[in-house]
Amino acid sequence: FVAWSEIEVLQHAAWLGPLLVGALLRQEGVTAGHLASLNLGAKNIPRERRRARVRSDRVLAFVDAIQEAAMAGLKEHDRLMLAKSQMERRLRQRRASSKLPNLVELVLSRPVVFTGMIQETLKVSKQGALNLVGELNLREMTGRGRFRAWGVV
Repeated sequence: FVAWSEIEVLQHAAWLGPLLVGALLRQEGVTAGHLASLNLGAKNIPRERRRARVRSDRVLAFVDAIQEAAMAGLKEHDRLMLAKSQMERRLRQRRASSKLPNLVELVLSRPVVFTGMIQETLKVSKQGALNLVGELNLREMTGRGRFRAWGVV
């Protein structure tokens, strides 16, 4: 994290380094799950503190960045749990063969879902996928008629 900032590989995209490291660790199998995005917390710490000349100040700024990232992660978790409980309320009194619970799990596992992705995963037609999305009242992210994508906001 610090090395990427020191070297300044991409001056206008300093946020990209930690994301690339996380993706590389997942690709190589070093970590199986989601890594905390430390750059999410670091952007809330003033640049002067992150780049202080005194090493102890930089370490304290890094610890504060970890704390900020953890708080952001907890907020995201709470948001997703609230969205899940709201969507599960719509599942009440559904048939056992309904594909709606599977769509809820798909939507919560991905930041954005597309019609094709829903069709392939749930084995439904395009119209069936659109009907399921309509029943869950998901937020459309693209604002287009074609190639639409939905997510939980």
